Amino acid sequence: MATATATIEAPAGEAAAATTDTVIRFRDITKTYYIGDITVPALRGVSLDIKRGELVAIMGPSGSGKSTLMNIIGCLDQPTSGDYALDGEQIGELGDDELAEIRNKKIGFVFQQFNLLARTNALEQVELPLVYAGVADRRERAQAALEAVGLGDRLDHKPTELSGGQQQRVAIARALVNDPAILLADEPTGALDTTTAGEIMAILQRLNREQNLTVILVTHEQEIAEYTKRIVHMRDGIISADEVVANQRLAQASAAAASE
Repeated sequence: MATATATIEAPAGEAAAATTDTVIRFRDITKTYYIGDITVPALRGVSLDIKRGELVAIMGPSGSGKSTLMNIIGCLDQPTSGDYALDGEQIGELGDDELAEIRNKKIGFVFQQFNLLARTNALEQVELPLVYAGVADRRERAQAALEAVGLGDRLDHKPTELSGGQQQRVAIARALVNDPAILLADEPTGALDTTTAGEIMAILQRLNREQNLTVILVTHEQEIAEYTKRIVHMRDGIISADEVVANQRLAQASAAAASE
């Protein structure tokens, strides 16, 4: 006897919400580099979904593909094959100018070495992405971003007048100022001591919790990864494990950081 199978479709609104809720969508992404006659497969068919509001770590040893994965997520590189959608927008067919616009509007970058301009004060550092975007109320927005990371009283300070932790907070404010779809952090605590690293992770956790900010960080430190809610493990160009953090570490800003 033939068996009838019923298909229950979600209401249109729910289907749209599910699509919108996925901010990063990878399907069978590959990346191959060619060095003379040598072929180097950096990514070998990676599929990955990251939902809006997630706090995710990407981990892996040297050569695992994690940096290549980060570069493709950040639209700094294009995949060799596969499908990538960022915040509902297909990335694969975009040209260089379109990718630059995507990076400025949808992605906030935070790097290990802060990447601040030596002779520019904190407020002007944070204004820069808004200048490139042609935003009119950039001073007010830059000040609000600095206040969100606890630097409202350091607006006119240059990098040499700030501690390492404060410089990274300026970098986070700069990454936030355009209201990006994701915050992409490459070893954001790598140049910091343990206490200051915890303070930076406290800020990222708070932004994720209070603003529903999607945060993706690349790290080689298990302790830092445990501040997130999900860890994606890379090895040999594939995802070797994708786990929920059962006992998430909760970071707390120290009293010293709060009063800096």
